[in-house]
Amino acid sequence: MSIKDALELAQAKDLDLIEIGPNANPPLGKIMDFGKYQYEVNKKLKKVKAGANRTETKGIQIKIGTGDHDLELKAKTASRWIKEGHRVKVELFLAGRAKYMDEKFLRERLDRVLHLITENYKISDAYKKGPKGLTTTIEKAK
Repeated sequence: MSIKDALELAQAKDLDLIEIGPNANPPLGKIMDFGKYQYEVNKKLKKVKAGANRTETKGIQIKIGTGDHDLELKAKTASRWIKEGHRVKVELFLAGRAKYMDEKFLRERLDRVLHLITENYKISDAYKKGPKGLTTTIEKAK
């Protein structure tokens, strides 16, 4: 069909003539309501975006002398974040001479918080000793 005939047909039906395959010989076109088509495409994109879960790495920081009540509050926050699907980085902040303490003792201090977390979790990154202290990352168990 010629372009002129296609345009007349589209105008008669009060629709748009849209070129779909410009590289084909002859070029391919389609008669449709372009506004409605764009609306449908945007609707599908929004649905896909809404279904996508964005996970974020959140962090809690404790020290060797952090009290039990503070640990409970931090564990409660971490539990909420894990329930929402986020990863949680638990850091044992070490200052001064504490950096050179026995690593077994430091792990026990970090485990105090992990035992208080109520959600099911798995350790995604094992214990690592960094310049600021000991860290581990946990996430929701599937």
